[in-house]
Amino acid sequence: MAKKAAKQKNTPPKPFKAPDFLVDLLNSNSPTGHEYEAQAVIDSYVKPVAAVYEKDVMGNRIATINPSGDPIFMMAGHIDEIGLIVRYIDDRGYIYFDTLGGHDKSMISGRRVNILSKKGLVKGVTGKRAIHLMNMEDRKRVPELHEMWIDIGAKTQAEALERISIGDPVVYDQSFELIHGTVGVARAFDDRAGAYLVCEVLRRLAKDQKLESQVVAVATTQEEIGVRGATPSAFKVAPHIAIAVDVGHATDHPDADPRKFGSFKQGGGPILGRGPNINPVLFNRLIEVAEREKIPYQLEAEARNTGTDARAIQMVREGVATGVVSIPLRYMHTPSELVDLADIESGVQLLVAFARSLKRGDYFHW
Repeated sequence: MAKKAAKQKNTPPKPFKAPDFLVDLLNSNSPTGHEYEAQAVIDSYVKPVAAVYEKDVMGNRIATINPSGDPIFMMAGHIDEIGLIVRYIDDRGYIYFDTLGGHDKSMISGRRVNILSKKGLVKGVTGKRAIHLMNMEDRKRVPELHEMWIDIGAKTQAEALERISIGDPVVYDQSFELIHGTVGVARAFDDRAGAYLVCEVLRRLAKDQKLESQVVAVATTQEEIGVRGATPSAFKVAPHIAIAVDVGHATDHPDADPRKFGSFKQGGGPILGRGPNINPVLFNRLIEVAEREKIPYQLEAEARNTGTDARAIQMVREGVATGVVSIPLRYMHTPSELVDLADIESGVQLLVAFARSLKRGDYFHW
């Protein structure tokens, strides 16, 4: 008699775990101009693998591998995020603020926030007049900044000043969380997703003995207030080729007309920019690499300067062959930005393969 086949156990697949490097970066409190925590994360994960590791007066982190290689290939992702800044404290201890970077004012009130004081984190809540105390006209409009405040539970101005100072930066108190499969939510995917991506590419290439190009990953600062970190870092690196990695708008949600905004799906792979500000030779190489490696990608028409570090990098020195890779993101510049981490990984794989495709003298002149 034949032996009965052993019953196979249906072992459930292991749940997806986000990379520690990405999680640590997303959870760092680093509003624009105050990128200290994100800098420390980059230092921890990237400095050990870099042949040359530098920082500058703008707070950029510049990591290089294969420093004698040719061409010089620079990748940039910014580590700053939008935030608030303490502007005034009234005699009852209520804190009034200005914005750091672009905000939808309708999203600000009713949020838990972290004030980054010299003495450490101070917890607070953004407040405004309750709807019950508004007339019909007030209910129809978005409050102005001076009509909102931060409440830290202080009773007087003096009590508040014992804990915080004028000029202290503020971020939303919203940490990273996976909500389903590889889809995660965080307040600062813009642009910690890009900063992680470029640094992870460098980490994976660090031991590649066949790499011909010099590869430089730059974690840039102050992008949200005018691509300020990208400008001097690109001047210093003097790359032949550069790619800015940022987030782009996923439009696969209600109230996003593709006739106005294009069609971009979360989970559809990184978005490759194409237009007059994108070097055409670089763009074609990205497409060739993506198709050869069977990496999914999407295309975006860029009719003018992009809203990324690329617009600064492209114009430094005698000009740089520059491209843009974007990670599809929903709900940009809100406390709950949504990204499929599979798109980030596809972006990492794409730029690893792109860097390996570069040969001496590939300067992408046309």
